Amino acid sequence: MAETTRRTFMQQTAAGLGASALAAAASAETTKATEPTVVAVIGPGGMGNAHLQLLAKNKNVRLAYVCEVDQNRLAEAVKTAEALSGTAPKGVKDMRQVFDDKSVEAVWIATPDHWHAPAAILAADAGKHVYVEKPCSHNLREGRLMIEAARRNKRVMQVGTQSRSTGYVIEAMQRLKDGVIGDVLVSKAWNSQMRVNIGKSKAESPPAHLDYDLWVGPAPMQAYRKNSLPGRWRWWYNWGTGDMGNDGVHDIDIARWGLGVDTHPTKITAIGGKYFFDDDQQWPDTQYVVFEYDSDGKVGQKRQFIFEQRIWSPYVQEGHENGCAYYGTKGMMIFGKKFGYDIYGLRNKLIESVAGTGPDLQAHHDDFLSAIKTSRQPNADIAINHLSTALCHLGNIATRTGRALRFDPDKEYVLGDEESNRLVRREYREGHWAVPKGV
Repeated sequence: MAETTRRTFMQQTAAGLGASALAAAASAETTKATEPTVVAVIGPGGMGNAHLQLLAKNKNVRLAYVCEVDQNRLAEAVKTAEALSGTAPKGVKDMRQVFDDKSVEAVWIATPDHWHAPAAILAADAGKHVYVEKPCSHNLREGRLMIEAARRNKRVMQVGTQSRSTGYVIEAMQRLKDGVIGDVLVSKAWNSQMRVNIGKSKAESPPAHLDYDLWVGPAPMQAYRKNSLPGRWRWWYNWGTGDMGNDGVHDIDIARWGLGVDTHPTKITAIGGKYFFDDDQQWPDTQYVVFEYDSDGKVGQKRQFIFEQRIWSPYVQEGHENGCAYYGTKGMMIFGKKFGYDIYGLRNKLIESVAGTGPDLQAHHDDFLSAIKTSRQPNADIAINHLSTALCHLGNIATRTGRALRFDPDKEYVLGDEESNRLVRREYREGHWAVPKGV
């Protein structure tokens, strides 16, 4: 009897200890899930400043670092964050200091385009979750390397196409999928707005407050010019992707989403160039690009995607400065990410108008942070955005070379055209610490 009592006591004790351990583990997980996520902002100018302000006010995060190579901008960013949160983040100019700090869980990367992929890959390899601004990459090859970095490190990688987390956009895309205008065979995106002339300049010494060597990073060294910084770097081959990759990618992403394609196109043709601006801008101010998705090549399986760009345009096209159109077998949808969408039936009969409220940046932040806590893929996962950003790269390649491209979606290779295929990648600064492996 005593032995039975002793055995029963030991079993009950073991069960109690097991339950306590499980409770402690559950408590630790709950605590971890509710603790603020420690984050950093790399590049707090322009869109980066919008991220900085939202993060500084967000009680679900702790903004630990701001990283910026321009000391004037860095000081201003730290000051802004402190005013909004009550605590000053640490200001650094070298992103490696952020990556080396194991307490940092996630980074927002809002650098110029040429830094997006190198910084994101370094961050993921350092164990950080990544929110990276659009376009996700400077060239097509980098996008594939970003996907690989996110997957091998089991990190969340969200791209800053915030319409993916905007309620009425999600609703519109679902309605297209549900067949509100029949089968969508063709979609179109346009970037029709008035940009400014960036002028012409000569090489000169960079200002003392800017670490220009760090700013250039892994890109080939190119002399500093006044009309390349700030912001105007996007019009130079070395740093940016033109306005197709800058503003166009937002609507390209939405148009591809509504078209329902989840691979690369097989054929790309384009015309365009500089029709209006007589300045140092290298990328086209005017483009017309057509993409074809062959699928299995059967009637009913092919899809066509069109992109139009006129960044000297003083008018609003089809009610939207930047917008999309979807052409279905039973109707049409005209969509704008800021103002809503209209659905038309046969003979242009207006069926319904839905108002929009504009892209929801806070919702996109919330989706990213939720994905980190729950270990799921975010709304604008890197694999999704790579397909959209690749359209910008392929469209720009076709425009630059003036040739129709045949593209292998699986191997991500331009067939039979080595000059065009070289532009799938880029040259990097030899020996630089941020050059991605596998480029």
